[in-house]
Amino acid sequence: MKDYEVVIGLEVHVELATKTKIFCGCSTEFGGAPNSHTCPVCTGMPGSLPVLNKKVVEYAAAVGLATNCTITQDCKFDRKNYFYPDNPQNYQISQLYLPIAGKLVHDEWEGVSYVDYNRSGVPLIEIVSEPDMRSAEEVIAYLTKLRTTIQYLGASDCKLQEGSMRADVNLSVRERGSSEFGTRTETKNLNSFAAIERAIKAETARQIDLIEAGEKVVQETRRWNDDKEYSYAFKGRCTGLQIFPRSRPCSNSHQ
Repeated sequence: MKDYEVVIGLEVHVELATKTKIFCGCSTEFGGAPNSHTCPVCTGMPGSLPVLNKKVVEYAAAVGLATNCTITQDCKFDRKNYFYPDNPQNYQISQLYLPIAGKLVHDEWEGVSYVDYNRSGVPLIEIVSEPDMRSAEEVIAYLTKLRTTIQYLGASDCKLQEGSMRADVNLSVRERGSSEFGTRTETKNLNSFAAIERAIKAETARQIDLIEAGEKVVQETRRWNDDKEYSYAFKGRCTGLQIFPRSRPCSNSHQ
C-alpha cells in the first residue's frame, strides 16, 4: 500500500448567546412549543422589516478579533433561500448570510412534515479554516482552543450536543509528498469531539480503500452515524410539507 496523508479543513458554526434573534425580538431559548418563538420577521413574511441585533455584531466582532481576523468597516446581507438537508430533521433554510434553521416535525399518520420556525433567525457565525490539518488529533486541538476562546468571550456556550456549536469536516487523502489535493468529502452530523475523531478516521480509511481498489472518491456531502460508526451520502427528499406558523406580533426589542 502507498503512503497516504489526510488533508482536513473545517467549517465551524457557532450559535451566538443572544437572548433574542438577529433581526427581531423573538426568544432564542432552546426548546419550546413549535412556532412559539416566531413572528412575521423571522418567518420571512412579506412586508416585515428586520432590525439588526446590536449584540450579534458585538459578539461577531469579538470572535473575529480573538481569532486574528480583520474587522471590516462595511458589510452587507444577502437573501439566500435553498433546500438543504443537512440536519437530522432534513430541512434547513438560510437567509441573509447567517443561516436561519427550520426544523421539521414529521407526522407519520398523515405522511407530512410540519415546519417549526423557532430556530429561524437565531444568529450564527461561521469560522472556516484553511485545509491545514493532517490528523484527527490536530482537529480536536483546534476545536478545543476555538471553543475555549469563544466561551471566554461569552459569545456562545458552544454545546455540541445542543447544536450551539458544530463542525463540518472537509477531508481528502493524497499520497504523502504530493502537492495536489485529492477529491474531498464533507461530513456532517457530528455532535461531539469524540464523534468528530471517529468520523475522521473512518472517512480517511474509506477513501484510502477506494483509491487502493482503483475506484474514484466522489465529491459529496456525507452524514455520520455515530451509533454504527459509519457515514453515508446525503440524498435528501421531501415528499410533503405543510407550514403552519403560529406567529405573534413582532417586537424589535433586542437583547
